[in-house]
Amino acid sequence: MKYKINLFGITRDIIGKNITEISTSQEADVQTVLGILKSDFPKLQEIKSLLIAVNSEYAEADVILSENDEIALIPPVSGG
Repeated sequence: MKYKINLFGITRDIIGKNITEISTSQEADVQTVLGILKSDFPKLQEIKSLLIAVNSEYAEADVILSENDEIALIPPVSGG
């Protein structure tokens, strides 16, 4: 299965592009995709509160993903 992940903020800076793609041998859940990303890009492990949104909604770790899902890696946001 191939998953396209939209990147924002510091995650985009770490990975070096706006969208990345990962492949798995079978369906994956949010936790698996996050684990693959952190393995492929170890600097992501330094970010304490990374979230994944699926189809414009924050997703729990056990949500099973489809190749057609819109997936986004959401870093913490600061500002005033």
